Amino acid sequence: MKLAKYLSSVAIAGCALSASAAPVLLDFEGVGSFAAIDDFYNGGTDSQGNSGTNYGVHFGSNTLGLIEQDPSANFSGEPTPNTIMFFLTGSAVLNYAPGFDTGFSFWYTTVGFTGSVNVYDGLDATGNLLGTITLPALGNGPDPANPSRAWAIGSLAFAGTAKSIDFGGTVNQVGFDNITFGSVDPNKVPEPATLALAACALLAGVGATRRRSA
Repeated sequence: MKLAKYLSSVAIAGCALSASAAPVLLDFEGVGSFAAIDDFYNGGTDSQGNSGTNYGVHFGSNTLGLIEQDPSANFSGEPTPNTIMFFLTGSAVLNYAPGFDTGFSFWYTTVGFTGSVNVYDGLDATGNLLGTITLPALGNGPDPANPSRAWAIGSLAFAGTAKSIDFGGTVNQVGFDNITFGSVDPNKVPEPATLALAACALLAGVGATRRRSA
């Protein structure tokens, strides 16, 4: 009985860790149009006072949100409507102080210009370069009124612990959406967390049954 109880508690503790390490998805919904994202995902707000889930993620001041319905927007077909990330000066830097491993992924759009994404093991795009993704131009999408409708996936698996990502390219020409930590496929984000929680529930039920039987 004691051994079963011990194994059950260890398994449930392991589940808790798995659930907490589940992939994180940043879809930028709720960020204001042309707002600096800032601490929207860090327990604070964007430059327009909007707040989102606190994932401990801070964005540099160049990193902006853009909503499809904004008259200045020239994109459509984003993976999760209606807001994306882009930048008008320099590059867009994402900081995640706790760090993440395994890899990450995102969706991007760019018509006639290339882009690049660099991953570092230090904050503010410093430290060792863990990997680089080159983003080729995608050409016009199927909607003539919105040429930035062609979207593609960028992904990178790497060794080490990343703490910052530098999204670069020609300013005002590259857009990003659905940035994911801990998964190299943004289409498979929900599954790990869902499966982990289901397994935890099953193990908790087994542990309770064994205790009642004992």
